Amino acid sequence: MASTQSNVVGAGSPALKWLLRIVVVGYLFMLIAWPSLYVVRRAFEGGVSAFLDVLSDPGVTHALQLSVKIAVVATLINLLFGVGMSLLLVRYEFPGKRALSALIDLPLAVSPIVVGLALILVYNGRYGWFGPTLEDNGIQIVFSFPGMVMATTFVALPLIIREVVPVLEDMGDEQEQAANSLGANGWQTFWRVTLPGIKWAIVYGVVLTFARSLGEFGAVKVVAGNVSGETTTAPVLVQQKYQNFEQQTAYAVAFILVAFAVVSLIIVALLRPKDHKPARATATAAIQEKI
Repeated sequence: MASTQSNVVGAGSPALKWLLRIVVVGYLFMLIAWPSLYVVRRAFEGGVSAFLDVLSDPGVTHALQLSVKIAVVATLINLLFGVGMSLLLVRYEFPGKRALSALIDLPLAVSPIVVGLALILVYNGRYGWFGPTLEDNGIQIVFSFPGMVMATTFVALPLIIREVVPVLEDMGDEQEQAANSLGANGWQTFWRVTLPGIKWAIVYGVVLTFARSLGEFGAVKVVAGNVSGETTTAPVLVQQKYQNFEQQTAYAVAFILVAFAVVSLIIVALLRPKDHKPARATATAAIQEKI
């Protein structure tokens, strides 16, 4: 009786696996692939010439350039502070460490609209906490490029940190301590031991941060002011054109945003080694040779 039941379970396992695969693939197709393919089809509905005409529009060009600039600056800021914050959380013990770790995930839980509103309440030139002081000194944060960068940086804050922290924890600090015992200073230890072990986590975090920053809509829309040709980003432009029944332009810009993200992920996937392991011994040996 027991053998018969085991045979039935064994025979049903492949079918169950295929069923689960079909469900997962179908779910991803309906949620991601189908809408993306629909955007691609509508973007080129008028032909390649119509698509290129959209790109030649000065308003579209400016919106795309502005979005890229904001994404690049926000990514660089998050790269610098993200790696530093990851090292702080993993390599050091201090009061409030758990609270800080939880605070880092706040952008994932808070609506971007709330983030934009909070920036206005703090930095608005007329009513914000620091706004009047900044305005008296000729510094404008809200409704300008700095405010848009701040909003985007906040929204994408956790992505690099949450990629780097698990890798740092897995690496441990034995090799770093060995490098210090060999006479390496902090910068040499980071450059030759820590960085080789976390470089692919950083690359993935940077790609995710850039893609997330490029497509940010809610927080930027609140703090940008949406002045056409000045503070209108690509995602905001998509909404404006769609609501104004200029759907060819809306779909074309949306396609470009999707293409940016997809191409970035494909490039990283192709460049990443298949059997990548943190180069601990190699890095330590390199330090020993240099010292």
